[in-house]
Amino acid sequence: MTTDELREQLLAAPKNGFARITPAQKTEMENYCKRYMAFMDACKTEREATAWAIAEAEKNGFVPFKPGMEAKPGDKIYYNNRDKAIALAVIGTDSLANGANICAAHVDSPRMDLKPNPLYEDAEIAYFKTHYYGGIKKYQWVTVPLALHGVVYRKDGTVVTVTIGEDDNDPVLMVSDLLIHLSADQMQKPAAKVIAAEQLNVILGTEPMEGEGADLVKLNVMKFLNEKYGLIESDFLSAELTIVPAGRCREVGFDRSLISAYGHDDRVCAYAELEALFNIPTPKKTAVCILADKEEIGSVGISGMQSQYFEHFMGGLCDAQGVKLYDCFANSFCLSADVSNAYDPNFAETCDKRNNSALNYGISICKYTGRGGKGGASDASAEVMGHIRTTLDNAGVIWQIATLGKVDQGGGGTVAAYMANRNIPTVDAGVPVLNMHAPAELVSKLDCYETMLACKAVYLA
Repeated sequence: MTTDELREQLLAAPKNGFARITPAQKTEMENYCKRYMAFMDACKTEREATAWAIAEAEKNGFVPFKPGMEAKPGDKIYYNNRDKAIALAVIGTDSLANGANICAAHVDSPRMDLKPNPLYEDAEIAYFKTHYYGGIKKYQWVTVPLALHGVVYRKDGTVVTVTIGEDDNDPVLMVSDLLIHLSADQMQKPAAKVIAAEQLNVILGTEPMEGEGADLVKLNVMKFLNEKYGLIESDFLSAELTIVPAGRCREVGFDRSLISAYGHDDRVCAYAELEALFNIPTPKKTAVCILADKEEIGSVGISGMQSQYFEHFMGGLCDAQGVKLYDCFANSFCLSADVSNAYDPNFAETCDKRNNSALNYGISICKYTGRGGKGGASDASAEVMGHIRTTLDNAGVIWQIATLGKVDQGGGGTVAAYMANRNIPTVDAGVPVLNMHAPAELVSKLDCYETMLACKAVYLA
């Protein structure tokens, strides 16, 4: 055997995905990404993503979960968790005692939330006070067009959905920054302190109403909100309003190979899970899709992955088949589908290039996430890694192995740990991302497409 033959047989030699896909697959990829971009334009909050998922699920024959309902092979069932998270299942031909194949993602993203008493006026400028949600670089959120999304429970008990800043005829909002000419002190500050959290105040308007008083601009803003949505100021106390980047996602690069959007983390994996689930035949094992909330703040709360809503849903399905829930969990498999950092040569010093995901090399499989000495990681076993490796290879999915940067540089987590805590064998995987947690994140079309194929392969394994 020659050296070249031995090298080919024994050594790993990853290839760029574009050297591996056919023209027909490239066309499928482009069509998939068009559908994904439409989803992203429509879904900038967890509520919007959940509502979209429910509407599409019902079009595809899914029915709402009800305790005591049957769970027969081929049944399609979804569970709406308070309009902020959702779990869906296609019941397989095998008993749930043999487990389920699960793909789990989250649909919340870093943003700015309005404080409970947000509206004020200062120097004849009206503002909203905000509290940032999840890990952000605060300086990235100034001087960019922003939109207001959310729901308000009004004093009369009615619920109003609010969206301002997305229609071409809408105004947008903005947070100001200090002009460079007066920034001598600001420019000496560390990046974490260039913009303070209490400076993330959103400009709403400057035109006062006619009359007397020190609140005429604020009053004019409230008049606008009252006329448009019937709101009064005290309604903010029972509101869930968020500030997100305004505008649609865009193709990036002369070759249009990348997609820029707010919230790829983690709606890029959420969409992949959904489309895959909607396009599978009745599987052998029950296929389950989870779209969770609150991941960016620790998966806590009633709609996060640490809550019991998943047990409620899966327990109901198991009861319908006379199966113990813990038997189902023990024999299940979970792909925790969340994004990873794509290698960026501009910041090469933060990464171990040999073990970092790269654009256009497919879905990245992460044995562990966490921080430092694997703190907070579920750390998939060799058996779990072997299972996902075989599953993806057998399905012809383009994939790569990845870790999250250099060990001492930082880190992050996913819902994987909370799935593993349920005695479900779990591994992390997802789309490589540039600019993660920024108002505009970048992903590769090829990696998006391969992630959907990976989810389909997991459902059908």
